[in-house]
Amino acid sequence: MSRAAVPGLPSPHPIGELLPALFADDDFAQRFTAGLDTVLAPVFATLDNLPAYFEPRLAPEDFLTWLASWVAIETDPAWPAEVRRTVVRRAIELHRRRGTRRGLTERLRLILGVGAQIVDGGGVAWSTTPGAALPPAPSGELLVRVWPERGAAAVVEEQVLAVVRACCPVHLTCRVQMLPGPPVAPASPASPDSPDSPDSPGPAGRAEN
Repeated sequence: MSRAAVPGLPSPHPIGELLPALFADDDFAQRFTAGLDTVLAPVFATLDNLPAYFEPRLAPEDFLTWLASWVAIETDPAWPAEVRRTVVRRAIELHRRRGTRRGLTERLRLILGVGAQIVDGGGVAWSTTPGAALPPAPSGELLVRVWPERGAAAVVEEQVLAVVRACCPVHLTCRVQMLPGPPVAPASPASPDSPDSPDSPGPAGRAEN
């Protein structure tokens, strides 16, 4: 869709056909009104297709940013057009889950195509001793582990941080850890003779970025 002049685009209402019969065979009048038809044809085309402008999957790319502002979604021009369309289309769902683990994980997957594991340090503490000291205050740190999913491009840490900062609650400090793949779940306890035993040699540890 284009709102500019389109070569060869016919007008659904040619002005020359609306003139009095006196001007029907007037070459100058017909050529003059044909020029106006060229200018007005994109206007008619836009009005005829106006519902498509409000559909994220069909709207022109230059209209997406304005459409995103209507639903309070920030988009980055560097994102692929298909990603921006999907983010705008799912704006209500993303707003509803904002500030939650699921919401952040879904945004990272949707925008950057990465898998994510959120570690927010939540938990409870108690004591069987009356009058025991209170537990220390929680650290208030959010750890986000991300890794590229199959078929995704390389993960750029700055892009991940931008998405995390936009969704992280203001009272938390966010930290991002880049992984080459999904984190491996801890193994169940094994016998000393098992290859998985703590006493047996294991894979080298992975340094945190």
